Amino acid sequence: MKLFFKLTFIITLLCSFTYAQKVYKLTMATTWTSTQHPLIDTAEHMAKLAEELSNGQIKIRIDASNKHKSPFGVLDMVKGGQYDIAHTASYYWKGKDIAVLPFSSMPFGMTAQELYAWFYNDGGMELAQKVFEKHGVYSFPGGNTGVQMGGWFRKEINTLDDLKGLKMRIPGFAGEVMAKLGVQAVTINPGELYTSLERNTIDALEWVSPSMDFVMGFHKVAPYYYTGWHEPGTEMQFVINRKVFDKLPVHLQNVLKAAMKIAAYDMYINNYDLNALAWERMKKEYPDIKVRTFPKPIMDALKKANAELREEMKASSPEMKEVLDSQEAYQKKLRPWSEMSDYFYLKDNI
Repeated sequence: MKLFFKLTFIITLLCSFTYAQKVYKLTMATTWTSTQHPLIDTAEHMAKLAEELSNGQIKIRIDASNKHKSPFGVLDMVKGGQYDIAHTASYYWKGKDIAVLPFSSMPFGMTAQELYAWFYNDGGMELAQKVFEKHGVYSFPGGNTGVQMGGWFRKEINTLDDLKGLKMRIPGFAGEVMAKLGVQAVTINPGELYTSLERNTIDALEWVSPSMDFVMGFHKVAPYYYTGWHEPGTEMQFVINRKVFDKLPVHLQNVLKAAMKIAAYDMYINNYDLNALAWERMKKEYPDIKVRTFPKPIMDALKKANAELREEMKASSPEMKEVLDSQEAYQKKLRPWSEMSDYFYLKDNI
């Protein structure tokens, strides 16, 4: 009997040693090019964290879009098994499934703080997994840009007529809202944005905010820079092939979850810092930029179009209705505190 227990103990130790040494090599595709910071940095940060937290058991190779050549194909590539993980944004998949839109950002919707609270405290994560299950992936928050700017325009926008026929790069649901006001909304590969604007392929575009926009050079072609309304807290996402994730040991699944959560939050706070510094430098380094806010009649029209389209989407998709109803109820509950804490503090101290 003693010999049996000794052998069992030795076998258990050997199995544990073998198990602990097993290395899982994963691959990640990004929608971003290798020079689009801090988006690509977030993917790299997550991979580094996963390797460190797993004591080397997880190693992730990252291919940026300039390598795999399919920035808007990463969801299909993860689903199909060409890659295990992708770092992207869910609103790029609205043509496949309208219900994925709210997991990025919705016009006049939740701020980054409110969206994270919804994800982790009010069922947002569970809804994300439910919606993305049919696509063969798990979805996790991948970093927030905070409030995005309303875009770069060649000409000043003073009236609704100025928007009619305007060709603008604006993805997601915001593009649908703009289209109701006569804008020709298009989606363009991030790596081709500046060229499209420079060559008059488009008249305007929105990208993100100062730290990312100025690097792209949009101000050299379109000097009017508008404040935001359409993406109050835009969340990137990590999508992971379900079969790959489910086969990982539980402790490594938890490592990946932790690495994604840390990398996502780090992107949010780092991007906030970068934007603040870029805004501070703007007047000195880019004196020709003309910052504008859309006039009230345009904002009223945008809000009206947004409300109408939300109701149409709810009617067309039970899943979309479930997600939007959840967000609307939570936003209604949170917004009085957002107003009392952030809004009144800033209003009285600026």
